[in-house]
Amino acid sequence: MGTRKSEQWRRNLAVLWLGTFIAGMGFSEVMPFLSLYVDDLGTFTKGQLTIYSGVTYAVTFFVIALVSPLWGKLADTKGRKIMLLRSSFGMAIVIGLMGFVSNVWQLIALRFLQGFFAGYIPNATALIAAETPREKSGNALGILTTGYVSGNLIGPVLGGILAEVFSIRWTFILTGIFLIIVFFLSATLVHEHFTPITRDQREQSGSWLRRVKRPKLILVLLVSTMIIQMGNNSITPIISLYVKQLMSNTGPITLVAGIIAALPGVSTLMAAPKLGEYGDRRGTSRVLVFGYIFAVLMYFPQGFVTSVWLLGILRFMIGVSDGALFPAVQTMLTKNSPQELTGTVFSWNQSFQALGSMLGSLLGGFVANIFNYNGVFTFTAITLLLNFLLLWWVVPEIRQFRQKNA
Repeated sequence: MGTRKSEQWRRNLAVLWLGTFIAGMGFSEVMPFLSLYVDDLGTFTKGQLTIYSGVTYAVTFFVIALVSPLWGKLADTKGRKIMLLRSSFGMAIVIGLMGFVSNVWQLIALRFLQGFFAGYIPNATALIAAETPREKSGNALGILTTGYVSGNLIGPVLGGILAEVFSIRWTFILTGIFLIIVFFLSATLVHEHFTPITRDQREQSGSWLRRVKRPKLILVLLVSTMIIQMGNNSITPIISLYVKQLMSNTGPITLVAGIIAALPGVSTLMAAPKLGEYGDRRGTSRVLVFGYIFAVLMYFPQGFVTSVWLLGILRFMIGVSDGALFPAVQTMLTKNSPQELTGTVFSWNQSFQALGSMLGSLLGGFVANIFNYNGVFTFTAITLLLNFLLLWWVVPEIRQFRQKNA
């Protein structure tokens, strides 16, 4: 029986790795072309194009932040697998339909619905967290992280090829087809041992936050997810412009910017499984402390570099800190949450991550306008440092990070 259960969680991990890879690839392959697609849907001034593109981008994250807790509650009563099927099938239809829109409002409406159907990756994370033995959870979550990270890396390249060979519309249609494949993989190959809690149990126990042993820790970890994601997204709007400035507006700027944007994902792919395994052996808190200190040390100098190659090296190093921080936070959430609340906790984690995406993009542009591009990197480093100090103050095991099972 133990061997069979071991085979099941390993098969789940393999299938959901492929599923998150395809999902990450599908989402990221259309993102770089949204503003170009908006431009194709009407005749807009530069200001109108900026506003419509911003709304089209942001509306999905706004909806995700609102509805994720509701889906998480449903996941804990109906199971995480059904949420995987809901998300993959719903988004396959919605993203596929984006290839047939005739005006920007139709696109915005579908992007709204995309947020409503989002949740494949956090539900995959929750299922792996619930089905994997606790002593293996750090390594498993680290491996799963590489699925969507590598998909996000390949997506823009594949999307660019598809848009060049066919059209931007076909990029959306093919993404829908990829997600249908994810739906069938999840339906046929993922196994879940799920025991729903009854309505009486839910009513007796009250709020989900009251049912965890350490609600303060869970809240601080959710805020940490938001801040880490905010730091990543604050850089996204300005990275290509910063590269252009460093290259004095000469040379293959687009190519170099694309490579530098991809470098953190490459190092995350390499670092996350190893750091997750190390956390399982020596303590997740050690990995978290390392991730924050390393991120702060790598972000500060990025605003002061004079060479695009030095920027590339520092961006590569940021991927190492991402490979430490995201899986470590998820592992600590897993180890400090009752198994029956895993879906709820990880859906709230997705909400906070979506808020981080929104706030990062807004604050990155705002800070860049006031302090120029280098101010964004300094702002991000200070924000992460404050987040680390908050964890250090609130969470005792962070201060005693030699403790093995933190």
